Amino acid sequence: MRLITAHRILIAAGIALFVFYAAFQLRVFVRDGAAASLVQAVVSAAIAVGFVVYYRSLKRRWGDRP
Repeated sequence: MRLITAHRILIAAGIALFVFYAAFQLRVFVRDGAAASLVQAVVSAAIAVGFVVYYRSLKRRWGDRP
């Protein structure tokens, strides 16, 4: 396995983690109404979007070279 492949796998796992955490915190916000949960959900979603942008830049930079 090449290093870039492992890096892509880790970035994809990070995206999934932050999306899951944002959804979890949104659920807590809806249930309890705690503003901190809403802030954490928004920040987590923003980080996930940032990771998606980074992941796409890897695709442009490295392509699908073997």
